[in-house]
Amino acid sequence: MTDSPAPLADPHLLFDPAVGRRDIVILGSTGSIGTQAIDLALRNPDRFRVTALSAAGGRVALLAEQARRLRVQTVAVADEDAVPALKEALSAQYGGSEPLPEILAGPDAAAALAASPCHTVLNGITGSIGLAPTLAALRAGRTLALANKESLIVGGPLVKALAKPGQIIPVDSEHAALFQALAAGTRADVRKLVVTASGGPFRGRTRADLAKVTVEDALAHPTWAMGPVITVNSATLVNKGLEVIEAHLLYDIPFDRIEVVVHPQSYVHSMVEFTDGSTLAQATPPDMRGPIAIGLGWPERIPDAAPAFDWTKASSWEFFPLDTEAFPAVDLARHVGTLGSTAPAVFNAANEECVAAFLAGRLPFTAIMDTVSAVVDEHGTPDAGTSLTVQDVLEAETWARARAREMAARAAVEAGA
Repeated sequence: MTDSPAPLADPHLLFDPAVGRRDIVILGSTGSIGTQAIDLALRNPDRFRVTALSAAGGRVALLAEQARRLRVQTVAVADEDAVPALKEALSAQYGGSEPLPEILAGPDAAAALAASPCHTVLNGITGSIGLAPTLAALRAGRTLALANKESLIVGGPLVKALAKPGQIIPVDSEHAALFQALAAGTRADVRKLVVTASGGPFRGRTRADLAKVTVEDALAHPTWAMGPVITVNSATLVNKGLEVIEAHLLYDIPFDRIEVVVHPQSYVHSMVEFTDGSTLAQATPPDMRGPIAIGLGWPERIPDAAPAFDWTKASSWEFFPLDTEAFPAVDLARHVGTLGSTAPAVFNAANEECVAAFLAGRLPFTAIMDTVSAVVDEHGTPDAGTSLTVQDVLEAETWARARAREMAARAAVEAGA
């Protein structure tokens, strides 16, 4: 371990250990991560000043309200057609009493904000479209609070080539947990990373049981309130597979030393097993404001960022092995992570297309992973000797999306969906 590259995320290092009030840019401000980050910033004005916000453009009224409350300098939307409605919403919020913030629009707007002057960029965008902002923030030397796991997964070598030691602070609850637990030892002390999974709404069901689940069933997550794509990914456990790849890239731990265990209560967010036999677990009630506070404030902790346990009340914490037959996503993710290059991008893009087909009622639940696996197999083994480029990632994603749509359509016909 001592001869391997430095990990992207290391709690013992911090790219910029500046204290005091930090200027923050929030990407994906109208989503779940973004709204909770704004709540945290508004409750801690002495620590954080939000200077810019970006969003897709589908919730301009909320974006305008956020801009006014935070008094940001710039807002950005990916959808250029949303600009007129955004201007109208901003005018209604500001009432002509003060200048409106600058507006950026288009597919490159979030990346432009990521490179703007600030201390920390919180990338809370969903999907691989977050890759360009991730790379822009790293190039500009910003501390990157990373909630957009897809950008690291599809562009792993690109991110690793740019990130300085300690420049990335993970925001996913599992990786924030590993980040904190790893602070208790050196890299040479680490035997295993243990990533916990709630098991989703279908824990304990067989593959035969899963063939008949509905969209409503899949969206009924027992623990977390998330967007539909992430919620379905949690039901298939694709989300956990992506997190295994992310843990490998962030902490430079081999795949055979990253284990997944099912923990329905979602109190323990992940664990680190050390070589002396001890295991350190990071535990809090399920609430993303805790991991977000780590991402924005590390190495300082933000008082009362999230609720703590009430130890006067009895509780039971359970752990179960993962059923890889009913939920093959984690093993498939290990496979594509080991292949590297464009394979993770193909896996992620194919899954996004299959999830969209499932949500639209065009694909059965179990066909999601069957189709993704078929696309990955057809893609084959990428040339590991070729340096990965952004263009390679984009072309692989385009191919994977097209093939996934074709295969999903055929699978839907065969299943009578």
